[in-house]
Amino acid sequence: MPGPVFVIAPLRSGGARLADALARSAGAVAASGRIDAAIEARCGERERLTAADATPEIVAALRAELASDARLVDASPRHASRVPFLQAVFPDGRFVYVFREPGDLHDVSAEELAQPWCAVTNMLLDDLEQLPPGSWMIAAYDAIMEQPGTAIARVADFLGLAWDGTLPPKPEPLKTPPSEATTRKVADRVRDRMDEPPARASGDWFRGVSTQSFPDLLRHLGVSLLVSTYQSGRLILVRAENATTLNTHFRRFHSPMGIAVGNGRVALGTEREVWEFRNTPAVAAKLEPAGKHDACYLPRKIHVTGDIRIHEIGFAAGELWMVNTRFSALCTLDAESTFVPRWHPPFITRLAAEDRCHLNGMAIIDDRVRFVTALGAANTPGGWRENKAGGGVLMEVPSGEIVLHGLSMPHSPRRYGDYFFILESGKGSIAAADLATGRVDTIAELPGFTRGLAFAGPFAFVGLSHMRESNFLSGIPLIERVPEQECGVYAIDLRNGAIVAFLRFEGDVREIFDVQVLHGAVYPELLELNSPIVAASYKVPADKLHEFAELPEST
Repeated sequence: MPGPVFVIAPLRSGGARLADALARSAGAVAASGRIDAAIEARCGERERLTAADATPEIVAALRAELASDARLVDASPRHASRVPFLQAVFPDGRFVYVFREPGDLHDVSAEELAQPWCAVTNMLLDDLEQLPPGSWMIAAYDAIMEQPGTAIARVADFLGLAWDGTLPPKPEPLKTPPSEATTRKVADRVRDRMDEPPARASGDWFRGVSTQSFPDLLRHLGVSLLVSTYQSGRLILVRAENATTLNTHFRRFHSPMGIAVGNGRVALGTEREVWEFRNTPAVAAKLEPAGKHDACYLPRKIHVTGDIRIHEIGFAAGELWMVNTRFSALCTLDAESTFVPRWHPPFITRLAAEDRCHLNGMAIIDDRVRFVTALGAANTPGGWRENKAGGGVLMEVPSGEIVLHGLSMPHSPRRYGDYFFILESGKGSIAAADLATGRVDTIAELPGFTRGLAFAGPFAFVGLSHMRESNFLSGIPLIERVPEQECGVYAIDLRNGAIVAFLRFEGDVREIFDVQVLHGAVYPELLELNSPIVAASYKVPADKLHEFAELPEST
């Protein structure tokens, strides 16, 4: 059985309500203060406890005392200063931090609260970020209060609990917010983490369920798909096993996001690196089963960028261009630099890791970056958050002119054939845009947050994701239209907007970032760096190989 669930929240911040609901799940039970009492009996009333305090004797005693046939669920403000200790005692425990916007927290003066709130929140995030992936998440207080059915169900799903849907009463409201000026930076740090969905522990399951038309469509078009699912740490190769069976073959990377495809190359942006792979047909010919694979991409380069929140990437004019979301800029790479800034929106006045406008997508036309999308034309740290529902823009590069505005969380701008397409993710739609008039016509509305767009023949392949908890109260149209979204890839006939096939992911894959088509490769392979095949595969310039062929064998 998995370990206890520790709900961390300040007083009157929804932690007790969440814990009460989770404890009603089958196989779970409320700890009712047992954990606090047991810890204090052995460690005294110290607020801060670290892994060093978890001596073998204390660990053994606590595990024996708190042993239970049911899964313990406990909420306590004191857990905020005990995360390393609790993780050392219960390595299989899970942590849920309930974040309440800095306001309405305690009935004390603003400045009196601001400094300790910042200190505790920073300490808590530092501790949580040291935990293993898949052992913690952040839940939004506002969502638990206003959308409890959806918000609590998402937490229960992450924890693997079968919640019965019973809602405890709301807590009493509180007064007097802490100083916004003091808390803004720390609150933005939490919001950034909330915008990154919780990681899943390796080994968590997923599966793909598709219409029978999906593999047939891929075979008919002579293509396969690359799909990045950064929240679950997978790059998925979507391939047709045969006319009726779809194969979803995954490789693991840390937060894979943007994918670029071109001229026998695949590039992949991750949390801290850019990977480049090259197709090596000679290796593909030797893979098992014999004759099955028509491409094999091997890693050739890794460039460390640091955490710049790389979004879309693409090849243009012989270079790899990247949307550097954290620094609100387009950039390229060189051998000396982490990244090379090449363009930024005219309204951005500072190169800083502040994600001011949430630059995210780019359209490459005639081998040049010509358009980009952003969630807002803001020039303050995290300023794009103020109007997520309708503040999105499409900008021309290099002029920076705003060509389209009033978009709902736009992503994936593309020109295909004679048309310009864009995904209004906040509406869950794919649309065609007339850049001369500013007219945007919806082609299809889909049951998920649309992000990731690629084309083959008259069809568009669109990625769908579940909405994040931090978007629940932002007036996002998709949430009102489709309360429970899907995650997967939908194939849309551009001639009439009809859905012709879909692949739906179930399990721990909840978000898609990018979708790219591999033309001419129906059953490709892409190998990770630690593959034995990579270790035993070599490629040298042909002229050098011929030089050795002219030499006599040594005796």
